[in-house]
Amino acid sequence: MTEQITELKVGAEAPKFCLPDKDDKEVCLDNFEGKFVILYFYPKDNTPGCTTEAIGFTGILPQLEKLDAVVIGISPDSPESHAKFIEKKNLKVVLLSDVDKKVIKEYGKWAMKKFKGKEYMGVVRSTFLIDPKGKIVHIWPRVSVDGHPEDVENVLTKLKK
Repeated sequence: MTEQITELKVGAEAPKFCLPDKDDKEVCLDNFEGKFVILYFYPKDNTPGCTTEAIGFTGILPQLEKLDAVVIGISPDSPESHAKFIEKKNLKVVLLSDVDKKVIKEYGKWAMKKFKGKEYMGVVRSTFLIDPKGKIVHIWPRVSVDGHPEDVENVLTKLKK
């Protein structure tokens, strides 16, 4: 049985969600109404690419906050895993746990991937920029981590002008 993946488009309403953070407190997309939300999906805590991406967003968080934006990362890892990842790498971004992959699937980011010739289902590293009214204004469908946080900052800066 294959799941039907909905491909979200720029201009669409961002699917609403509530997920637990590192402290197992529920965080909802609606909590950030009135701000830009940089919503990124990543495969796994403490892996090289995911660590680079999270540290990259943490490093430019002050500039992003000046642009009235928050950064939220979502992966299938548990809140406990996120807590350890945040502490170990001194991360300042919000990480949410989607253990059942409901939100990951709603955003169309649970898909067939290939690694070293093997196919498997996994999280497609991607980012959505959501405006203060809850609309998707930019999508990075498949992200390469090097320079990605700065690219997001540049797009957001242009949108704010």
